Amino acid sequence: MTTDTRTTRRHGEPAARRAARRAAITALCLVPTTLQAQTRADLVRRIDSIAAAPVAGGTVAGLAIAVVKGTDTLLFKGYGFADLENRVPVTPTTVFRIGSVTKQFTSAAIMQLVEQQRLRLDDPLTAYLPAFPTHGRQITVRHLLNHTSGIPSYTDIGAPFGAVSRLDLAPDSLLAIVAHDSLMFEPGSHFYYNNTGYFMLGMIIDRIVQQRYGAYLEERLFAPLHLTQTIYCDTRRIIPQRAHGYDRGPSGLVNTEFISMQLPAAAGSLCSTVGDLVSWTRQLASGQVVSAASYREMTTPVTLSSGRPMSYGYGLSANTRLGHRVIEHGGGINGFISQLSYAPDDSLIVAVLSNTSPAPSSAVADAVLRTVLALPLAAAPAVPKDLALSAAERAVYAGAYRLTTPDGTRQAVRVIERNGQLMLERGAQVMRLTSQGDHLFLAGDTRLAFDVRDGRATGFVWGSGSRTLEGRRVD
Repeated sequence: MTTDTRTTRRHGEPAARRAARRAAITALCLVPTTLQAQTRADLVRRIDSIAAAPVAGGTVAGLAIAVVKGTDTLLFKGYGFADLENRVPVTPTTVFRIGSVTKQFTSAAIMQLVEQQRLRLDDPLTAYLPAFPTHGRQITVRHLLNHTSGIPSYTDIGAPFGAVSRLDLAPDSLLAIVAHDSLMFEPGSHFYYNNTGYFMLGMIIDRIVQQRYGAYLEERLFAPLHLTQTIYCDTRRIIPQRAHGYDRGPSGLVNTEFISMQLPAAAGSLCSTVGDLVSWTRQLASGQVVSAASYREMTTPVTLSSGRPMSYGYGLSANTRLGHRVIEHGGGINGFISQLSYAPDDSLIVAVLSNTSPAPSSAVADAVLRTVLALPLAAAPAVPKDLALSAAERAVYAGAYRLTTPDGTRQAVRVIERNGQLMLERGAQVMRLTSQGDHLFLAGDTRLAFDVRDGRATGFVWGSGSRTLEGRRVD
């Protein structure tokens, strides 16, 4: 038999001592609660300070943020102005364009259709868009989702897109500006962040469901999930509490350039609020939008055919912060910068929306996430190295390469040895390569990561981040 010591009387203990003991136990029980309250208040003050800084510094018109850990809303607040001219303040219910945060809604809609067996991820693009030239390559729905199709991104080709950015082009007319460009690389062999691919996914949804992308999402996602302020952000539509967008010019903030919202479409035409984005993230991660298996596939980084791992799944990136998993995506569109980050193991969601471009929405979200998780803030970039290489080591990289630009154009690039140094020649441009170790080099501010097999470089990745270019050895 066991005895419950919580109810056993201590015979023979003086009443005064029993009272003192009870008081001491009570005090000990109260200390954690008091400290916890003080710690939470201090945490809220710190993240509030981080969020307020860009607006207080005068570089951002307005910003809204939601920080939710488990069931605890740490911060749900707006700063600055949604409309500078009419002095309308930002609130947590202000509606912002979210740019490429749209992509996770698009990929979820695609995964729902996969679950309904209305399409397969390995279906060829030509099954849905037969008129689009694939240059003899097999491009699949999966390639569109994870940015490995090799199709040029229409937003990255410069003047041709600038010439039509204000026009309400038909979908086929927009695709025509990149349709006949060469592929940037063999599908599945490289990653290049690609708005054309997601625009095509919207067209595929249209053709399968026989309904426009925006209307379909409002019916099948926004309404059933009670995302009451998430909407296809049509320019002519009356959207209550919609923020105006601003650009940062040389002499201050100016109204952003107009863009037809028919052009971003499934790649970036949604509007939302920080509250709706928190709700969306919770429901998506908990199996209320797609199955657990589909969500796992959306958040599992792709591995390229070369074996090189990436950080991108389907409309979402999977990263870590000192061992803490973070599922995230940012967005940028004329006058707006957004960031939505989710640390699943910590039940932490951070949504940051701003109506100014550029704006440090990503940096704010990262700093808040690190503060809540008690992680050190992001370190300053390391001082570049300049490691010495032997003649044999330099010979690994020397040779002729072909670099494919965003419009599919091939450029000749050479890595040569000159006076014991590696140099990179790209047209009339000649830059010294400084070794950072592990086959990584810098050419000025540009990063080159070489692929090396059997003691010989077979190619390189030019740049860093989501819009890197692929260089392949041709000698």
